[in-house]
Amino acid sequence: EVQLQASGGGLVQVGGSLRLSCAASGFTSDEYAIGWFRQAPGKEREGVSCMTSRDGMTYYADSVKGRFTISSDNAKNTVYLQMNGLKPADTAVYYCAAGTDWKRPDYWGQGTLVTVSS
Repeated sequence: EVQLQASGGGLVQVGGSLRLSCAASGFTSDEYAIGWFRQAPGKEREGVSCMTSRDGMTYYADSVKGRFTISSDNAKNTVYLQMNGLKPADTAVYYCAAGTDWKRPDYWGQGTLVTVSS
């Protein structure tokens, strides 16, 4: 059973930084995408960033390009999202997700709240 454990959210001021972590376990396939979605109050969930397990290709939503960086530590089976230059618009619950089709992840972790205060 695939399990995703997200952590690292919190309250930060505009321009600040946070790093989210997603500890993953239980994958039986070596070909999948893993990353982050977010959902702000009153808005639809959106994909933020992901990376592929096989070749490490990355994807970023236009709204976070140049500010967020996704990375992984394979020894720890953990994926990170380094978020710099945070804006109030980044306030959301962030979810770690994974699956063979990034547009429709098969697995979800619990959300972690990121609040950016102005």
